[in-house]
Amino acid sequence: MTAQTDTTGQVTTVYKVSGMSCGHCEGAVSGEISQIPGVSSVTAVASTGEVTVVSATPLDDEAVRAAVDEAGFELAGKA
Repeated sequence: MTAQTDTTGQVTTVYKVSGMSCGHCEGAVSGEISQIPGVSSVTAVASTGEVTVVSATPLDDEAVRAAVDEAGFELAGKA
């Protein structure tokens, strides 16, 4: 699990998502996760399967899983 609180009080968490293969995939996953309340930024990288999320507070894993599922992919866990 990678979750760190930086000096601005934000939490950065890196998730592993399986099935992403292109920029469209990255956009779909980023778009769904960015709708979770408290999320300030999302960076998805298809080549590594990593999605970095910056939020005001730690996110509920089930909310992230639901967002990733809605985008058509599978949350494999935290990096």
